[in-house]
Amino acid sequence: MRFALVAEYRKLVSTRLWWLLLIVLAAYLAFIGGVMAASIVLAPADQALPVAGEQAAAGVYGLVNAIGYVFPLVIGSLLVTSEFRHRTITESLLVEPRRGVLLAGKLLLAVPLGLLYGVVGTAALAGTAGPLLAWRGDGAYLTDPDVLAVLGLGVVVTALWAVIGVAFGAVVPNQVAAIVGLLAFTQFVEPVARLALGAFEATASVGRFLPGAAADGLIGVSLLGEMGGGSADLLPRWAALLVLVGYAAVLALVGRLTTLRRDIG
Repeated sequence: MRFALVAEYRKLVSTRLWWLLLIVLAAYLAFIGGVMAASIVLAPADQALPVAGEQAAAGVYGLVNAIGYVFPLVIGSLLVTSEFRHRTITESLLVEPRRGVLLAGKLLLAVPLGLLYGVVGTAALAGTAGPLLAWRGDGAYLTDPDVLAVLGLGVVVTALWAVIGVAFGAVVPNQVAAIVGLLAFTQFVEPVARLALGAFEATASVGRFLPGAAADGLIGVSLLGEMGGGSADLLPRWAALLVLVGYAAVLALVGRLTTLRRDIG
């Protein structure tokens, strides 16, 4: 396993894409954090906001998941799909012929990579939103234990997204198809599904088990749900963690039994 991890690390750092995506993530979340914080603190005095105080601060910081989770998903999927696109999977299997070990190495590498994305993204988000909330709002709450938990769990969730991205890439090894699929699901399919399921009492609880909703449950806050007109119905943190790990495990198993079982020429 050690040699597989070293090989995966060397392949990752030999490219520029991972740090280019990291820069884009930081810039994007810094912008979104500033916009969302400004929409709260610069609202007219006579306008009643659905969130305020600690709840508003935690909700804005939680956007590292609601807005930024596509980035660790994509970089995680690229750890697998780039091998098939550039035909390096054959050489990788010559170095490590045990396909389960090869996949496990990629999954393990995704953890520190996702943590890095989480730390940078969270810092960028808090770096722009925090000063605005402290300046005109009720405060940045960066020393509040509940808000600190949101910040820390946002980093953990980002690492889980990177792992899920690797597992998804193992199921869909075509790079274009994987990226398009991830973008379509994260930006359109799941948001629409959450709204549709939440519109009916009989299906409202089902929406909590969608990946993004489960991640919100692990963080413990969903600003989009709050701004939509009420408290978001989230899974408890332990259950949300199990759901996300379950997604990663099932996708990884499917990828191992399909893509990584076939003959590769």
